[in-house]
Amino acid sequence: MDDSISDGQPEPPADTPEPGAAGERRPRGRTTLIIAAAALLGIAGGVAVGYGVQAGRAPTPLTALSQPDLAYPAKALPAGKAPDPLPASQDRRVRADGDLRKLVAPRPKGWEEDKLLTTLGWDGWLGLEGYALEFEDEDYMYGDLLDQGIRRVAGAAWKKGEHRTATVRLVQFRSGAAAADHAEDQRSYMPQTDHGAGNGGTALKGSANGRYYVYPADRKPGYMPVHRARAIFQRGDVMVDIHVYDTAPISKKDIRTLAERQLERL
Repeated sequence: MDDSISDGQPEPPADTPEPGAAGERRPRGRTTLIIAAAALLGIAGGVAVGYGVQAGRAPTPLTALSQPDLAYPAKALPAGKAPDPLPASQDRRVRADGDLRKLVAPRPKGWEEDKLLTTLGWDGWLGLEGYALEFEDEDYMYGDLLDQGIRRVAGAAWKKGEHRTATVRLVQFRSGAAAADHAEDQRSYMPQTDHGAGNGGTALKGSANGRYYVYPADRKPGYMPVHRARAIFQRGDVMVDIHVYDTAPISKKDIRTLAERQLERL
């Protein structure tokens, strides 16, 4: 019997390389790993060199924060002399610290005072309780206003024709940040349909964050439709809230005009 098949196993072909022979192909994954490692080292080295170069450079000077024509006073004063205080007409803080009722815009032509509020003892001031009652959740609003540091509320109420009424509220806080927060809280739910106007409103020109809104008509069987518009903005430590109601449609121009007059007054 031939010794070449005595063990019962076929012999490998003569040209099959032995393990580890020179002709064996390297697995592809190992090559990829080597390339990736080299690339990572190259990036790290580049970043290190870049930091080294930047650290050796002289610092670049920043752009001057001051701008011409913004300084007060316009010309430098002699040493030891302080500038005169701003006149009350230019100092917003002085104006707001006085009688807040005087900052309510004058009654527009064609409007008259709402006699109903006059008979209730309205004198241009509105207590915190009265202001909180104008909101759906008056208990929450009362506590929230106290937390925000409310100071006082002034306003006016007008009437035009048979059914159109308007209220203006100047809500003053102990800081401008609190006034801005209160204005933002009110604007935040205006896009909702259940409590707000159901739309995002229109930006009030001249105000950094003011907007005015026109609500869809509220119609119920057996009642006249109720139309409503609102404007919300903040100026310094005063938040302004204007409401207009009517049984006839209220245009954007109607509410915008009232808001612009009040903004100009502040």
